[in-house]
Order: sequence, then C-alpha cells, then structure tokens
Amino acid sequence: MSDGIQLCTVPYDHPDAVKLNDQVQIEYQERYQGEGDLTYLDPAMFAPPNGLYLLAYDASGTPVASGGWRSQDENDEGYSDGDAELKRMYVIPEARGLGLARRILAELEADARASGRLRMALETGDQQPEAIALYRSSGYTVAPKFGHYRHYENSLCMAKPLH
Repeated sequence: MSDGIQLCTVPYDHPDAVKLNDQVQIEYQERYQGEGDLTYLDPAMFAPPNGLYLLAYDASGTPVASGGWRSQDENDEGYSDGDAELKRMYVIPEARGLGLARRILAELEADARASGRLRMALETGDQQPEAIALYRSSGYTVAPKFGHYRHYENSLCMAKPLH
C-alpha cells in the first residue's frame, strides 16, 4: 500500500479531511472512553502561511492519513511565541506501519520551519503509545502542558525546536 502514496495540501474542511477526522474522533472515544477531541479548530487556522493540512492518498485515490499544523503564539493556554501546533495526525488502521505518519510529520515540520515557526508543539494522550513512540523517535521531548487539555492528567505535551 505504501507504493503510490501522494501527499496533498487540502483545506481542513475538505470532505476527505472531514472523513478522516470523523474516524480519528471515534478512535479517541474508544481509547479514552468518552468524547472525542473537543479542541476548537477552524479551517482558517490551517490556511497557509499560518498553517497547513495534508492528506495522504493511496494509489486508488483513497485518503489514508492526515495531519496539520497551525500557528500559535503566547497566550493563556500555555503556548509560546513562534509555536506551530501539530493537529489531527491520523493513519487509518489498514495503512499503519508504512511510515506515513513519519512522512507527514516531516513535511509539516519543514513547512512550519519555512513559515518562520520556531517550535513544533503537540498534545497527545497516554492511551496513544504509537503516537508517543513516533514523536520520541522524531526528536520530541516532554514539554509543559498547554492547550485545551492542559489540566487533564492523561494529557501529554511534547515539543521540538524547528531551527
């Protein structure tokens, strides 16, 4: 399945992005026995040059993975000036293990760096060991908590300098 994968920039509200977002929300509900991610996201947050949203399509044109970043600066939710926040990293179960998340992550980091962002920051949870392993192996370290889930015990925030 990894042959013929194409990364495409799309708006966050593109129908295929919505489809994958719906799937990741179901996975969050299953892993955390509750609601999906309630972080407020507006499609404009991912519009270049202040963000980017990517979908990976397989050779048949099926969307198989997603990820995006949005600009953040210092605010009362704990972000720092120059942050790029990683959001909605997801790979459908059938396409896991092919390196798609790592490929999307690298593209998002490069784009955020080119846009002048200083640090990639992300929030994940303790029930997502695959995500934590990906981020650690990609140079991310634990950071002070920020964002919507900063007061949740099972929230884990990580960051990586982009310089």
